[in-house]
Amino acid sequence: MKIVVLDGYTLNPGDLDWNSFNALGDCVVYDRTSKTEEREIIERIGDAEAVFTNKTPLSKSIFDACPAIRFVGVLATGYNVVDIQAAKEMGIIVSNIPSYGTSAVGQFAIGLLLEICHHIGYHDKAVHEGAWMRNPDWCFWDYPLIELEGKTMGIVGFGRIG
Repeated sequence: MKIVVLDGYTLNPGDLDWNSFNALGDCVVYDRTSKTEEREIIERIGDAEAVFTNKTPLSKSIFDACPAIRFVGVLATGYNVVDIQAAKEMGIIVSNIPSYGTSAVGQFAIGLLLEICHHIGYHDKAVHEGAWMRNPDWCFWDYPLIELEGKTMGIVGFGRIG
């Protein structure tokens, strides 16, 4: 089976490997594929049976030009980059990754919570611009800090992420 990953860099900037895909067939991974040049997308897919995308759109005209496609894997939680109706009509299975990024989203939410409490980005920029050195108190705060001790945080939402 021929497998093509159209925009692997968006999912894997170098910290993962694609070797497990090679166990399933001949896998070619492109870091980036044009999102607007259908000719490039079609050339890269060629006669592949399985296509993985993250941001590269797959339209009916691409499916028409690449009739060997049997499976499309969207390397994300959604699948809005795929013409689902055309895929269904052509018998192409489309799947997303419902648990993609679950842990990373939680980690990012904690990072944002800390940013709200401490304004780390703003504070870093202000210090680099000399605000600390100009401060008459030899202590620099432009915002009051929010202590998390004793606070309760809730997560509102559905699914694996929240």
